[in-house]
Order: sequence, then C-alpha cells, then structure tokens
Amino acid sequence: MSNIEQTLSIIKPDAVERNLENEIKEMFKINGFTILKEKKIQIEKSEAEKFYKVHETKPFYNDLCTYLSSGPIVVMILQKENAVKRNRELMGATNPKDADEGTIRKKYGISIDKNSVHGSDSIDNAKIEIDFFFKDWKFLI
Repeated sequence: MSNIEQTLSIIKPDAVERNLENEIKEMFKINGFTILKEKKIQIEKSEAEKFYKVHETKPFYNDLCTYLSSGPIVVMILQKENAVKRNRELMGATNPKDADEGTIRKKYGISIDKNSVHGSDSIDNAKIEIDFFFKDWKFLI
C-alpha cells in the first residue's frame, strides 16, 4: 500500500532573487516529486505573520516574517510517497552549514535565515499550509 502525500514547498526570496526556481524545481523532479500546482506571488508582512503564526513566540519570528515578504516567492504543492519526510530530507538542515551534501540548502542556502526553501514539517501542517496558499485545493489524505 503506497503512502502518497502532499506537502507545501516554498522557494524563498533569496533563491527567487538569484533565479534558482528552475534548478530547485528540477531537484524536486529528479527526486521523484510531482509538482501538482505552483504560483509565484509576493505576500504582505501581515500574511507572512499569519503563515508563521506557529513561531509567534520565538525570537526570530519578526525577521522571518519580514524576510518571507521581502520579495517574490514560489509556492508549490508537491506530491510523492512520504512527501513530507522526503521533502525535509531533500531540503536539508535549516542551517545550510549543517546540511548534508546534495541537499537544496547545502547547494543554494546562504544562511540560517536565507536558506532558500521552506517545507511543511508534518501532514497536519501540510494541509494547513496548502490551504493557506491554495484555498481552492482539495487536499488528498
């Protein structure tokens, strides 16, 4: 029995600014992900604050929200068997210095803040995050 899941991925402003969208999307495809839906958008800081509400009490919250809303981003719905876990593995550690070779953050991340990509950390959060950006999307469970 296969465990096909969907997860949200964001190509963050630092990567979009460096025109890395296609290279990062290619890494997802090479690793067996299907990009079901994608769009390039710019969000307001207030929207970033809603999106990152889970981190509201953390010291980096304001900087994170300012950063996510600082330029265009590409939001995508990825699908694959065990998509949440596999995407986390492909992204690599939050700090690019700690990320394994071959991961997106090792290859493209600049710093712990400008680490090029975001990915949902659980199935529940994937549903919430996909709904945030793709309200009309029917989430597969």
